[in-house]
Amino acid sequence: MNFDALYHANFKLFSDAVADWSTLANNLERLKKDAEDGLHQAANKADWAGINSQVTKEFIGKTAGEFTDAHTQARTIHRILSDTLGELKGYHQQLVEAVDEGRAKSLAVFPTGDAFTVTSNVPSQAKTGESPDNAADVTALRDKIQGILDKATESDTSAKTALIAIADQSQTGFSGADYKDRDTAAEAIKKADEMARLARKDPQDLTVKEFDQLTAGLKDYSNDPLFAERFATTLGPTKTLEFWTGVTDPRNYDISSNRMDKLDDLQRGLSLTLANASQSDSTAMASWKRDVIDLGTTRIGGGGTGPMGFQVMSNLMRVGDYDDRFMVDYGTKLMTAEKEITGYGQNPNRVWQFGGGAGPSQYLNRIGEDSGADPLAGYLRGLSNSPDAATSFFNQEYVAKDNPDNPFERDTDGNGKNGKVPLSNFQYLFEERDWPSETSLDGEDLHTGQNNLAMALEAATTGHPAGEMPTPDTPAHNDDQTKLFESIVASVADDPARLTDHGYMSDSVGQITSEYLPDINRAMTDDPDGDTDKLFPVVGSSASLNHRDVTALLVSVGQNPEGYAAVEVGNKAYMANLMDYHMRPDLTADHRYSKDTQFAITQIAHGSGEVSGTLAIGRQEAVAGPADEDDKIFDQSVAQWKNVASGVVGTGIGIGATFVASPVVGAVAGGVAATVGSTVLESLFTNAEAHAKENAGASMGEMWESGLDENASYSEKAAEHAAKAHNRTDLEAVSIDEKARTAAQAGFRDAGTNTQFMAPHLKTDI
Repeated sequence: MNFDALYHANFKLFSDAVADWSTLANNLERLKKDAEDGLHQAANKADWAGINSQVTKEFIGKTAGEFTDAHTQARTIHRILSDTLGELKGYHQQLVEAVDEGRAKSLAVFPTGDAFTVTSNVPSQAKTGESPDNAADVTALRDKIQGILDKATESDTSAKTALIAIADQSQTGFSGADYKDRDTAAEAIKKADEMARLARKDPQDLTVKEFDQLTAGLKDYSNDPLFAERFATTLGPTKTLEFWTGVTDPRNYDISSNRMDKLDDLQRGLSLTLANASQSDSTAMASWKRDVIDLGTTRIGGGGTGPMGFQVMSNLMRVGDYDDRFMVDYGTKLMTAEKEITGYGQNPNRVWQFGGGAGPSQYLNRIGEDSGADPLAGYLRGLSNSPDAATSFFNQEYVAKDNPDNPFERDTDGNGKNGKVPLSNFQYLFEERDWPSETSLDGEDLHTGQNNLAMALEAATTGHPAGEMPTPDTPAHNDDQTKLFESIVASVADDPARLTDHGYMSDSVGQITSEYLPDINRAMTDDPDGDTDKLFPVVGSSASLNHRDVTALLVSVGQNPEGYAAVEVGNKAYMANLMDYHMRPDLTADHRYSKDTQFAITQIAHGSGEVSGTLAIGRQEAVAGPADEDDKIFDQSVAQWKNVASGVVGTGIGIGATFVASPVVGAVAGGVAATVGSTVLESLFTNAEAHAKENAGASMGEMWESGLDENASYSEKAAEHAAKAHNRTDLEAVSIDEKARTAAQAGFRDAGTNTQFMAPHLKTDI
């Protein structure tokens, strides 16, 4: 800020701009409210069908979100401009007053280019010695004016930096960066420079005090978009990898001796910061992402003997939601490295084996027990937070059928002859990969990579982060998601041991299964030419499955307590909501099952009974078979869903035929469905809690009969309450509740017949 510009400043245009941004922010606030209350909420309740269910609803949701981001960004820009205008006006006034004060002392101020000069009108009397000149006044005025200009420059520059950073956050649309004033945004950028300076130091020279400062700074600012982008790009991709490699090196004596127990906090803060930074569209961040990927096969530190870039960076992906495009590009290059190192899986990967061969001997991961030597473990954990990226990654081709290096052969047509087959990333990781072995400090085998694989598959097939429940904003399943689910079902059906031998994956696979119950019920009707699309409506894409395969999946999932509980709770909620839906008197003809309502209810009860019966057989196999599970654990797992399910029961069906992905959560269906669903689940949880407290375990036959009766009672209760809620006296007159009970019993028993070839320990006494 030069003297002339500030002294002669005309703030009218600036003031007009601030006023315009204020008006824009206010208008956008109204539009944001209209978009949310009107477009968004209406879209979640609308009766979507066909392509609209996959595209339009999601588009409207994103568009409404853009209005929110636009309002936030406009409000932030207005605050920054308003603060800057007020400050510059103040500095302008201070400058004018300083010049006037100087004039009263016979001092004059003249602009000289970008600088200024202070002169005195008092003749110099230094030679005569009669009186001192006013040189001190000249110096004082010069320093005062320079101080005013310095402050004005800082105000102007910090505003410019913040505004450019906000604009760079998103090349299209709006960033949603929200700051209460200019100083807050400027402080975030300043803090990023400070933290980057510490991280750029040689990690061996990082003091404990500086370690603490960096850990605290990343924790406090990791969710700040301006801080994150500035920190990442200032630190740079190479220094990012070198920092984490160096700070986790056990030879870093000060840190390893004094802050070993705080490395997990630093890892989380660094991961969250980098994930947030990756969402920025700035040119510098785009280069950062490209360069980090390019460094994937480069040895980091250690004079060319350190860990690979992929090994380092993947451990900084375990927390946070990274940019989808970056995650897909990163995964593509990571799998290329996997192919090259293992010869498409033919050779063991000693490079990614902790403490052996060419693998690292330091713990790159401080969150959890695994060392972090296998980069796929960290990367897959990151994918579990990025559903769209996960879907894309798993559906990518790992190796083509005609690739001369393809080592995979199978008998695909049953003629006894093997031939080469193509594999997707999912198939390679789930079916073929030789996962690096690793043990905990207690000597227990670790399966972190495969567990993270299951979590990433959960995100990829459901459209929401693993470990979370779907919401009304969760898009309906699309073609790529259902394609992946079909692959999971086919793979488990082909070899159930792929899941049953890795029970730690079953909690995620169970959640996946629960969110595809409409598709599963369709397959179990064995009526491909019927109106199963009306009996079991599906919004979006529907998975193409066969009865035998879904039975194999349910038996396999049912052998794990957590997987069993996820599907059983979802099944009961789905059954109750579906009965409520089909009994609604306002259900239009185009949504009504082609046969009468009574038949629809019995079909629903039969399907629910078969799902529960199949799960029960899996449970029985786990208790009586080699797994030797305690039967009470299954009831305990069901009971633990009580808190999760409360508040969301009965929201599985929306207006009209709008089903969301999950049978438990989705577009609100109103109080009736909530009441019916809550009643059924309350009984389920009560029974589970009672069984979990029983001292003596029942025999296999007793457990089967008890499960059959209790399952039937849930269907009976759902039908009874739904009929009363909708005043369906016609259905009450034909004892719809008893018919539902009978149908549920038949479905449960059919499960025993359908699964005897899969469960050698099955004892149903039927």
